[in-house]
Amino acid sequence: MGPHTIAIVDDHSLFAESLQGLINNFKDFKVDYIVNNGQELLDKLAYKKYHPDVILLDIKMPYMDGVQVMRWLKSNLPEMKVLALSMDDDEKIIIQMLKYGAKGYLLKDIHPDELEYALNEVLNKGFYYTDRVSDSLINSLNLEPNDSKSKQQAFVNLNEREISFLELACTEKTYREIADEMCISVKTVDGYRESLFKKFGVSNRIGLVIYALKNNMVTI
Repeated sequence: MGPHTIAIVDDHSLFAESLQGLINNFKDFKVDYIVNNGQELLDKLAYKKYHPDVILLDIKMPYMDGVQVMRWLKSNLPEMKVLALSMDDDEKIIIQMLKYGAKGYLLKDIHPDELEYALNEVLNKGFYYTDRVSDSLINSLNLEPNDSKSKQQAFVNLNEREISFLELACTEKTYREIADEMCISVKTVDGYRESLFKKFGVSNRIGLVIYALKNNMVTI
């Protein structure tokens, strides 16, 4: 069995080539190709008879950005394993990427050892989480996302207002916008947020979204 293949999608050539050199030095990994934007990736996927094992996908690119690519992949190649690459820890964009099927995200200043670990985690476990998502969340990933019993268990101890908040928290709305839509104060929204963080064993909104998506509690 040959090395695992990686595709890099990034419009910054110097970064992409440096990343290629780094990955090619990892055990059991090699970069299959580099493309500059999402449209070039789609062309490659259509042209090549086989697909890479993991795609490292930049979020902000010209012509076709990472969110647009993930939307296309979700409809056409949902089995593709994608790790999002970002310069910024932009919560709103990361939530969009995860909702459309990205298996995790990496900041571009990631340490090489963590990058290698992330690639192995995606291949072996299906997802990779940074320290922003608590370890207790990982245990929830053993639940089958389409298992109705798991969904029922996940909803245990949530009241109707918490469920409404959760559904809105999995959108790109700000907490203030959520408060306005629910006709409550921002302070009350903060209370719902902290309650769900505690019940789900997560420490931030991204963790909340991942938990909800993996347990089939929300849909796009």
